[in-house]
Amino acid sequence: MSRSLRPAACRLVAAMLIAAATHAAAQGYPAKPVRMIVPSTPGGSVDTLARIVAQKMTASLGQQVVVENRAGSGGVIGTEIAAKSAPDGYTLLDAASSQAVNAVLHKLSFDTLRDFAPITMLMLTPNFLVAHPSLPIKTVPDLIRLAKAHPGQITFASAGVGSAPHMAGELFKSLAKVDLVHVPYKGGGPVFVDLIGGYVQLSFLNIASSLVHVRAGKVRGIAVTSSRRSRSAPEFPTIAESGVPGYEIYEWNALFAPAGTPPGIIARLNAEIIKIMAAPDVQERLFQLGAEAATSTPEQLGDRIRREIAKWGKVVKDMGIKAN
Repeated sequence: MSRSLRPAACRLVAAMLIAAATHAAAQGYPAKPVRMIVPSTPGGSVDTLARIVAQKMTASLGQQVVVENRAGSGGVIGTEIAAKSAPDGYTLLDAASSQAVNAVLHKLSFDTLRDFAPITMLMLTPNFLVAHPSLPIKTVPDLIRLAKAHPGQITFASAGVGSAPHMAGELFKSLAKVDLVHVPYKGGGPVFVDLIGGYVQLSFLNIASSLVHVRAGKVRGIAVTSSRRSRSAPEFPTIAESGVPGYEIYEWNALFAPAGTPPGIIARLNAEIIKIMAAPDVQERLFQLGAEAATSTPEQLGDRIRREIAKWGKVVKDMGIKAN
């Protein structure tokens, strides 16, 4: 063999060996229990879906899939643990949409794009713009007119800086060119209490949680934040169709593995999750959560993360948002 061909031959042999090792790893996977890190507290929609998926995965993979809640710092703590775990398919991360916001709002010990291997999207959930009944508005145009007539006097509450309700409000302010005052809370529970009590006037809350209070007349539903109307509340328009073109925000969650996880394992997990999310009982549970299944290829999930980091990076810069 000529000297000029030897490097190419070595690279080819190396690639074949790596492919063979990857295939072998995927064939024997999983050989022990898998942990799924959820970087939030038990009980929320992300945690609820994670437990449904973990139960289904346990049955289909033949190994226990255990949900491990590692809450703190808006999802950063659990995400960091996952980023530093072995890339062997035995640690997965069920991440929420805050992952893209955290990438531009905080100084992190990991790189959101570089340190994770996308597996698939799981679900999309719109937020719901709701108001206290004392605020004299019924539509988005009403809100815009009132906010422009009284700049800096209308308050909107969120579960904290960088949370989905906060970013929904900041995006609204940016696109509608209005001045609303952000009131951050430590979690969503206190937001509902003070919104119903009239201590704050607006919020952009999870649709499933909000609908209970809207239909009880405790708060007024205005519009949904998604690009199309929600199946859970089709009578309410989207913010975009109500006069704020380009407005769209979903709370979402998706499954990741540490970067370097063998492609064969990623492909196996992707196929299993897509089947699980298509099951009628899972679809029904999602409907009850005000959500919809939104599976994807790993490449599509990677593209979404990149787009959202760019989107929220611009909002954070334009609106001067600072982490606590």
